[in-house]
Amino acid sequence: MKAVRIHSFGGPEVLQMEDLAVPSPTSAECLVKVGAASVNPVDYKIRQGKFPKITQRDLPIILGRDVCGTVQGAGGDERPVMALLPWGAGGYTEFVALPKDLCVPQPRNLSSVEAAAVPLAAMTAWQGLFDHGHLEKGQRVLIHAGSGGVGHFAVQLAATRGATVISTASKDNVDFVQGLGADAVIDYTSQRFEDEVSDVDMVFDLVGGETRERSWKTLRRGGILVSTLGQPSEQEAAQHGVRAKGYMTEPNGAQLAQIARLIEEDRVRSVVTKTFKLAQAAAAQSCLEQEHPRGKVVLET
Repeated sequence: MKAVRIHSFGGPEVLQMEDLAVPSPTSAECLVKVGAASVNPVDYKIRQGKFPKITQRDLPIILGRDVCGTVQGAGGDERPVMALLPWGAGGYTEFVALPKDLCVPQPRNLSSVEAAAVPLAAMTAWQGLFDHGHLEKGQRVLIHAGSGGVGHFAVQLAATRGATVISTASKDNVDFVQGLGADAVIDYTSQRFEDEVSDVDMVFDLVGGETRERSWKTLRRGGILVSTLGQPSEQEAAQHGVRAKGYMTEPNGAQLAQIARLIEEDRVRSVVTKTFKLAQAAAAQSCLEQEHPRGKVVLET
């Protein structure tokens, strides 16, 4: 089978297309023929050597955290599924062995490309908003970067929960984010969000840096800042009378199945802006890293 691996950290040039043996699944796994694999920021961070969970001793590895494909069953019975891969498996490949409990039926109203874009981004949004932020109906949430891969799912999921959703986006993406269900969208290129919003119950930080630091004052006392970009300062949180939580997304088949139901009910949609072939993995990562496109970038095998 064809797969894209890295043997060392570096720029896009370290991505290598290789011929590898098709994996042999255990009794607890199934063999999935990959139709499409999502491209996520974590992929290029791993490639650059900037993701602490993956070190030099783990190389070579196949990149990619989520896929859509068909389970290779006896008698040619192929079931379309999507999955967030456990660490140790990679999605930039033609075949992958996956734990059966992580494989969720592909939503009937999505293509394989659209379904591949769902698992990591949507579950990152789900776990940040609900598992760590405990967002509830009637609460107010500020979601940064609402047009991005995780952000566009976060806006929709928060809206389905009955929260008031405020999001930041660039001028060109304001209408798009409003169309996802945001109650208010702040153009961060012309407005300072901290001057426009206050007393929110939760900030969902998908940007970090200065944006995170400016977000503390938008929270009500007792509110929470949840970040995908490391643990926010507990000292800073205490100074503002709020809580802080950094987290890493974990595979969870039951949660992904809940998201799939929302998709099939047309309450959540998957937006894919660009697709590339597997051999173009370097170009796909460069696109995501440099252009920050709306929605998701996906590889087709």
